[in-house]
Amino acid sequence: MATRSEYKNVGVLFGSQAMFMTNQVVLITLSGLVGQMLASDKSLATLPVSTVVVATALTTIPASMLMKRVGRRAGFMLGSLIGLMGVALSVYAIWIEAFWLFVSATFIMGINGGFSQYYRFAAADVASPEFRSRAISLVISGGIAAAVIAPTIVRQTNDLLPIPFIGSYIALFGVGLVTLFLLSFLSIPKPTVAEMHSSGRPLPHITGTPAFIVAALAGTIGYAVMSLIMTATPLAMQGCGFGVSDSSFVIQWHVMAMFVPSLFTGSLIHRFGVLNIIFIGLVLLFACVALAVNGIDLFNFTAALIALGLGWNFTFVGASTLLTETYQPAERAKVQATNDFLVFGTVAAASLSSGALLYAYDWNMVNFFALPFLTVSMMTVIWYAIIRKRQMALNEQS
Repeated sequence: MATRSEYKNVGVLFGSQAMFMTNQVVLITLSGLVGQMLASDKSLATLPVSTVVVATALTTIPASMLMKRVGRRAGFMLGSLIGLMGVALSVYAIWIEAFWLFVSATFIMGINGGFSQYYRFAAADVASPEFRSRAISLVISGGIAAAVIAPTIVRQTNDLLPIPFIGSYIALFGVGLVTLFLLSFLSIPKPTVAEMHSSGRPLPHITGTPAFIVAALAGTIGYAVMSLIMTATPLAMQGCGFGVSDSSFVIQWHVMAMFVPSLFTGSLIHRFGVLNIIFIGLVLLFACVALAVNGIDLFNFTAALIALGLGWNFTFVGASTLLTETYQPAERAKVQATNDFLVFGTVAAASLSSGALLYAYDWNMVNFFALPFLTVSMMTVIWYAIIRKRQMALNEQS
């Protein structure tokens, strides 16, 4: 049974996740379009979106190491302050029509992502083993609120001022202030002296275990495929004659599909097992590709992005839960940092590839590119399921 303190922290982190994801959804929906508006070379249009993910990847390791010393709350609040600086710079960049300054601004906003991605682990670190998968899932479900808030911000503010899109980025400053307010209520104990100075087992020993391999690979491939396809979607839809309101509608349903299942994904993991949930997530990602290449109607974009969101949720929540089984408290900072660096480093590559694939080839090629990676990930999950089954059989015999 979860304690009152656990629920309080989950509530604070849920709200912070909601604000963080609101920021991310607005960036994903509009930054490619802003890039297209500002860049002289239109193939660089998705670069502002990609720099968010690149900065997140580069920040994951230093952010985790810093929070091992100063604690979660201080680290999260520092990340939010840096994010606010990026928002202010993005508004100025759009105002003066400076593409590369805008790219720099989105990079700074991405640094905040390197801190905020640990919200799910912050909840898990102080949760009981029975509540851990639910804690991760519930924090991630903060994106449900973002699925409502972010499209509303886009629709109400993208043409509110004479300069296109600038109103939406001004609105993100308020989102950042709300995040800082919520994080002030977070009550996670600072690391003990022993945790700060102990490193536990060597990292290669941990990362060589089957559980870590599957957790890192499933989380990485699931997130990268989601980023690859989602980043290209607004531009692909624009090329098919759809407007900003249509792409916002599709992204809204995609984000709902990403986060609504989090209300019960933790319970599903508890009941059916983490590997089964990851496997179903990969099947849904295959379904996304099938729906996307089957047509370019609004239905195809919407259905594909819904399947993409569901697949991401099952693979990411499942992989995050499996990862918590691979380390001891003294090892969590380096293991979480290694995992998230792998995840967001690959996501950055996927995001950078997205625009290039779309402009060099077409929407179908963006989707086909994901298939071999999904196949490898699915085979790895099956491999580990066989290993686990054999281990359970040996334990029963002994």
